[in-house]
This record gives sequence, structure tokens and C-alpha cells, in this order.
Amino acid sequence: MALVKLRRHDRYDYDPLPERPVFSWPGDKRLAVCICNNIEVFSFLDGLGSDSATLTAPQTTRNYAWRDYGNRVGQWYLFDLLDEFGLPAAHNFNSLLFETCPQIAARILARGDEFVGHGRTNAERQDVLGEEEERRLIEEATAQMAAHLGRKPAGWLGPYLTQTPVTLDLLKEAGYEYVLDWPADDQPFWMRTRSGPILSVPYSIEINDSPAMVFRQQGAADFERMMIDQFDEMLLQSAKWPLVYTIVLHPFVIGQPFRLRALRRALQHMMARRDRLWITTPARVAEHFRALRPAPGRSGLAAEGGD
Repeated sequence: MALVKLRRHDRYDYDPLPERPVFSWPGDKRLAVCICNNIEVFSFLDGLGSDSATLTAPQTTRNYAWRDYGNRVGQWYLFDLLDEFGLPAAHNFNSLLFETCPQIAARILARGDEFVGHGRTNAERQDVLGEEEERRLIEEATAQMAAHLGRKPAGWLGPYLTQTPVTLDLLKEAGYEYVLDWPADDQPFWMRTRSGPILSVPYSIEINDSPAMVFRQQGAADFERMMIDQFDEMLLQSAKWPLVYTIVLHPFVIGQPFRLRALRRALQHMMARRDRLWITTPARVAEHFRALRPAPGRSGLAAEGGD
């Protein structure tokens, strides 16, 4: 009987959680908490975009306006809520937002939050591009962010969390230090590229308002329970090993007031345990982990393609 041969990516090795070195986050904390917010801009009646009611709906004035609510209103509710709790955040930021919504960028800068590279616009995705087109997308998004921030972002999340077989190589070559696109772990881990290692930092596609409430059509109360249950269980598990808990948000989803109320209650629950947490951003997680477990040597990887 012939055995089925699995296609493999060779980007990282199997490394089960119980066999890893034990460490702590700063302040001897065991659970890191990151709020990852996606701020996106779309093309009117063109390209890709979510819909509030129908998964496969075409681009319409209605669903464009629904998403635009996030940048016009929902994001400002969310900024104020984060300020109330004194919480930092990381913002996965389409680079064209510097032109279309400069006030949002200014507020992020004033808060001292992290900007994460997130392509040019979520009206497009990179996994349908050839290598040179994808390189150009990454270079253009990175250059626009660097021009406005005075520095390149340390991390990248692709629109729709998509990658081609060479995305990791291109991101490493563009100077990125970490990626959020591989939700394979609750700890950071090193990945191989053709020009050396790049770090993967945890990013949840489960505790994520868009898959939960847009695509699976779960209610705000369901998402609130998910946020709290995930947090409570990870806080318990962190007694054995250090973990990273992430909440992933989109202002056109969570910024609706009835959903914001659910987020408020979940944050109240978590912040009652604030003294046990390292509340931080993905870049700081990457920096701390890199100091404890430096990158392995240059891999020389020539990737076959991603799983």
C-alpha cells in the first residue's frame, strides 16, 4: 500500500509546548495580553470587502458605508475605550489610510501605539500575486508607512492573513522582524526564510470579531463569552508556561455600540486581574522573546511553498 505523502513547507519544525524552555515575561508575568486592531480602507464598489449580512455579497454602497462607519465613528469609540482602561494597542494599518484618514494615524501616534504593516488596502490580497507584484505591494506599503512614521514597522499582517510561498522571504528581505500571519501557537516561534529567520508572534483568528460576528454570524454576547473564556483558561494554563493572549478587533465590527458594550464588559473582567498580566504589543513581545531566545543561524531556505 502506497503511503500518502504530505506536502510540507519547511518553514518551522514541530516543537511541542511541553518540550520548550520555560521563561517569563517582564515583571515575572506569565500571560502577555495584546489588543490587535485592524484599521482598513476599501475601494468604492471595487475589489474585496466584507458585508454585514451576506458572506458572498458584491461590493455595494451599503456594505462600503458599513465598513466606512468603522473609520468615521467606531474607531473613535474604540480609542476612547482604550484610553478609559489605559490600554496600549497595536494597529494593523493599511498604508493608504495615511491619505484617506490622517486623523486616525495622528491619534495612534499621540497614544504611542504600535503600527503594524497591513498592506496598502484590504480591497486587495497578496496571495494572488506573482513574486515581483507582491514585492512591489510590500515595498509600497512599507515606504508609505516609513515616510509618515520616520521608521519602518517591525511587524506585518497581510490583508486577510494571506501569504504566497515566498511572502516570508519577501518580508524578511524588506526588513520586517516578525509576522502575525501564522496562527500556529500561543508563544512566538522562529520561522525560516531564504535570507535568515523571522519571528512569528501569536495572533488569534478565533478571538477575532470579524470571523466570529461577520462570517460565523455569532452575537456580541457569544464573542464576549469567547474573550472571557479564552482569557480565563489561558491565565490558568500560564502557570505552567508563558503564553500570549490576543484580542483581534475591527472598528467597523466591534465599533458598533452594542458590540462595544460587550468588549467593555470583557475588558472589565480582564483588568480585574491586571496585576497578573503583561499588557503589551506584538513588537514588545517579539523584542522580549528575541532577547531570551535569539534567532537561529541563517537557514539558506529555498521554500517549496506554504501549506
